[in-house]
Amino acid sequence: MTLAAHGRHYVQVMGAPRASATMTAMPTARPSPPSSGPAPIGALLRTWRDARGKSQEWVAARAGVSTRHLSFIETGRAAPGRDVVLALAGALDVPLRTRNELLLAAGHAPGYGAAGLGDADLAMVRRALDLILDHHEPFPAVVFDRLTNVVRMNRGGLALFTRFAPPALPPALAQNVLLALLHPDGWKPFVVNWDELAGDLIERLHRDLAAAPGDRALAALAEQALALPDVPHAWRRPRWTAPVQPCAIVHLRRGELELRLFTTITMLGTPLDVTAEELRIESYFPVDAATEALLRGWALPSET
Repeated sequence: MTLAAHGRHYVQVMGAPRASATMTAMPTARPSPPSSGPAPIGALLRTWRDARGKSQEWVAARAGVSTRHLSFIETGRAAPGRDVVLALAGALDVPLRTRNELLLAAGHAPGYGAAGLGDADLAMVRRALDLILDHHEPFPAVVFDRLTNVVRMNRGGLALFTRFAPPALPPALAQNVLLALLHPDGWKPFVVNWDELAGDLIERLHRDLAAAPGDRALAALAEQALALPDVPHAWRRPRWTAPVQPCAIVHLRRGELELRLFTTITMLGTPLDVTAEELRIESYFPVDAATEALLRGWALPSET
């Protein structure tokens, strides 16, 4: 397991334990450049409008433009100005990463930064994360990006991941929560309710993909996850009518050690940066008194 310290918080690569820790910060994922030229602005807008299930009339009214003008933009007969692009993006409630892509496709400069988590621009974001992670002690809390790569965790999270570190997880998959859970050499042998938990995460991934058409990196993650051994083929198809539980139950067992936890996901509410908007904070809570006692015991200083 490779650890990188951020003050009292850690980034973790969830592989086999190593004798020494590498005290370097992991890079935060940045937007991937398109493999070819950007798609026409009209095609992008139409894709997002279809994904949202909205008519041209609905989007135009909400954005404050005429239906005729939106139709001309979608068919390539009109080039939207910067303000129009942002108004349409707002009406469609697209993420900041996509708003930048729409602006670029229309010939405008991006409107939102994508700073690394360690950059000065995100100092207050790091401060907020530190406080959230600290206040959740001694229970585990983990911060990950939109592709489920771990970027930060508290001491409770470190204690949990250390005790359940998969012994033979391939390094290429080690830092990714989703892939580490699904891989047969990852967390799977230690997750008692693997079918339920993994199935729920895949269903959430399908819904994230439906909400973000054109996100090639997210689509690639889904393809990689669904191609792993022992992942049921049926999971390739989303189950739109199946309910997704508001909290995930995680039942872990390794030898005599057993924990029952539930998790919640928190997002930053008003970010104006791509990286900040895509961060997720997963907080773990004990289901029962025995698990709570174990987690609190791990936080106590060891006797010498």
